[in-house]
Amino acid sequence: MNTLVALAVIFTQLSLLAFGGGNTILPEMQRQVVQVHGWMSAQEFSALFALAQAAPGPNMMVVPLVGWHVAGWPGLLVSSLAKFGPSSLLTGVVLGLWRRFKDRPWRRVVQSGLVPMTVGLVAASAILITLATDHSWGLFLITGVVAAASLMTRLHPLWLLAGGALAGLAGLGAL
Repeated sequence: MNTLVALAVIFTQLSLLAFGGGNTILPEMQRQVVQVHGWMSAQEFSALFALAQAAPGPNMMVVPLVGWHVAGWPGLLVSSLAKFGPSSLLTGVVLGLWRRFKDRPWRRVVQSGLVPMTVGLVAASAILITLATDHSWGLFLITGVVAAASLMTRLHPLWLLAGGALAGLAGLGAL
């Protein structure tokens, strides 16, 4: 299969599966580009994800970076359109229906079911990125401390990122 067609198919599917935000599809995105197609290593994928998270803009900036890494500018364009187009159209349609049935009791049931599913998908994404990048006990420790601090404090994520980077530079990651 042509690389651009494969990118279009993969990111269209991922677009329609992204419940609760783009990070919920990271495990499948990583599996497709690393394991299934072999377009990059797990470390390269993690590096692209980190770069995308550091850049301003939506948290799914990793999609155009993956497309660009795989097939240059055409890959960037195809992956971006395939990821953001279908989900945007579907969101518009569903939002209209959601408003139309705003007083129905089944709406609360659907919302209650989507919350734990979304939390599980985000947790799976975090675990996947951690396992792909942390290759020592020190790095696992830094990741754990930063994750705990993000859950227990109201510190801005950039301060936590800076703290983790400083801990790594100080040699704690080599433990």
